[in-house]
Amino acid sequence: MTNVFAHLPHPLLAPVIEMARRAGEVILPYWRADVAVVTKADESPVTAADLAAHHLLVAGLQALAPDIHVLSEEDADIPLSERATWERWWLVDPLDGTKEFISGSEEFTVNIALIERGKVVFGVVSMPTNNRCYFGGAGLGAWRSDDENHVAPIKVREVLTVGEAFTVVASRRHTSPEQERLLAGLSESLGELQLANIGSSLKFCLLAEGAADCYPRLAPTSQWDTAAAQGVLEGADGEVLELSGQTFSYPPRESLLNPFFLALPAKAAWRNKLLELAKGLTRPV
Repeated sequence: MTNVFAHLPHPLLAPVIEMARRAGEVILPYWRADVAVVTKADESPVTAADLAAHHLLVAGLQALAPDIHVLSEEDADIPLSERATWERWWLVDPLDGTKEFISGSEEFTVNIALIERGKVVFGVVSMPTNNRCYFGGAGLGAWRSDDENHVAPIKVREVLTVGEAFTVVASRRHTSPEQERLLAGLSESLGELQLANIGSSLKFCLLAEGAADCYPRLAPTSQWDTAAAQGVLEGADGEVLELSGQTFSYPPRESLLNPFFLALPAKAAWRNKLLELAKGLTRPV
């Protein structure tokens, strides 16, 4: 680890950034290499790259902090009776955006979040193909690093300058009738929307670095899809809310599926309008 990461505001952050980078190194040999794909019980795909990153991260995180539990997408069949006793745990997606990875896209990431009592302490989102890494947490700040010698703070944009369009981040693959209704209401209130389509947890990161304004997700996600990037966004003065307006959190519960959520700058002038539009669109979990 180079000195540029030596003074980060949480003692576990720098080693986790390095671990995410190393997970990317074990993923890359499988990228664009006709890797075999297996379909899991929930019909999501998994590859040898997912599993290689999973094994590296679980071993590394357990060695780094033996007292912190690990919940990974590739080993998530842990009963609620056990998870309910955890106070701190790592929430890990070893390869977020497996469908993008399989298609040959660069839009896949390694996601690692530290959770304490259901709240994100910090998150790391690393892109294996270009060595870019986003990291941060509420009260800690947020940064983007494009190589091991350069790191820069990032922040959401709260006000559009003249000529900037209100930009909504959308999934390339997932939408829903509820999401389309929400976008239509936003357009009526704020004018024509510009849509930014990008895969994996990079959607949150676009907001965190001020390249987009809002990410509504009214389609299915799992806890490991969102926690790391939520940490980055919260460190950049953003927030993630349930449609009720409550802060998005990760309490122990039977299902590891997320409720619908809204990601946005915490001080956005249009925040209340967005929440008003979201009323009645809630999804049970």
